[in-house]
Amino acid sequence: MNAPVHSAFANTAEEALAAQDALDTQPMTSEMATEVAMQNTLLTPRFYTTDFDEMDAIDVSPVRDEWDVLIGQMKADPNKGHFKKNEDWDTVDWDGMEPKLKAEFIDFLISSCTAEFSGCVLYKEMKRRGANEDITTLFQLMARDEARHAGFINDALREAGIRVNLGFLTQQKKYTYFRPKFIYYATYLSEKIGYARYITIFRHLEEHPEHRFHPIFKWFREWCNDEFSHGEAFALLMKTDPKLTESFGNKLWIKFFLTAVYSTMWVRDHQRPVFHDALGVDTTWYGQEVFRKTSEISKQVFPLTLDIDHPRWRPNLDRMEAASRQVAAGKAKGGITGTASRVAGMAKAAYAFVSLYTIPAKKNAVPDSPRLEPAY
Repeated sequence: MNAPVHSAFANTAEEALAAQDALDTQPMTSEMATEVAMQNTLLTPRFYTTDFDEMDAIDVSPVRDEWDVLIGQMKADPNKGHFKKNEDWDTVDWDGMEPKLKAEFIDFLISSCTAEFSGCVLYKEMKRRGANEDITTLFQLMARDEARHAGFINDALREAGIRVNLGFLTQQKKYTYFRPKFIYYATYLSEKIGYARYITIFRHLEEHPEHRFHPIFKWFREWCNDEFSHGEAFALLMKTDPKLTESFGNKLWIKFFLTAVYSTMWVRDHQRPVFHDALGVDTTWYGQEVFRKTSEISKQVFPLTLDIDHPRWRPNLDRMEAASRQVAAGKAKGGITGTASRVAGMAKAAYAFVSLYTIPAKKNAVPDSPRLEPAY
């Protein structure tokens, strides 16, 4: 198979990854980036596997009209050729970048690349194993998009002399098994919160271009629209089986994943203060704004949202962030004292999570048709 000129023009995930491999002709100090991407902690993106036979058995007949429209939009491929440097790509002075900002920004890029590629790996495997044309078509299209995103981020990292070794990640990173319904909840939220994050930054930088310290942010609008359409696909998948969102037990799971995704984002973002300062964004405001957008969007399929204005909400998010720092410090210190501190930090994080989870949720009516279009 001949690699295309650039991954931005690839028609499949395989072509996009082959195009990326073809770029790696120069030696790179990539060990650090790949090592970071290989980590498996509560805050790092994971690789997932699932019951592919169960997913292959999905019948999209209950949502056929909306499904065909969405697949048609994705096949039209409006972003083909977009994720490629062009005349709008400004020169980046990596050597002159403030060291703490450089470290946090590289960490952001590595984490984003890993998250995009983890989706690509899962979707590609579903396409490979499945025989259901509706499902395999969807996952082929989503894998294509995620491979383009991961490749584009790697292009940005190459300018700093590093890259994430995507092939190595595929073979060596630990995979976490999730039941299909958990994949639906987690991936739907991941895609929709990704949209909310990217569009919030994009709109902020439209108003304050002086804070756009790297050109990759110019590409965020089309990027987040891909995230939005992927979330739409998972909303439709959940609509094929009403029990996924209507049974009492599954409502508890939905609330769990909402709490887990929101709190993880809060902790991770508050550990990149210099990065957000450079963007001119107050991290606490940004977190709440992203939660508000995601909560409003998720009403399309979830019968509940979290009460992010509850008196226990912010204090316990902050307790989780402090506990996460304690766990990291204890792990770095090692020995009996470090282990004791790490265990204590984990207990504090668990207590804060339970306090967040037990905040009464807000109920909402779910519309008959879940389909939305980007509105922010």
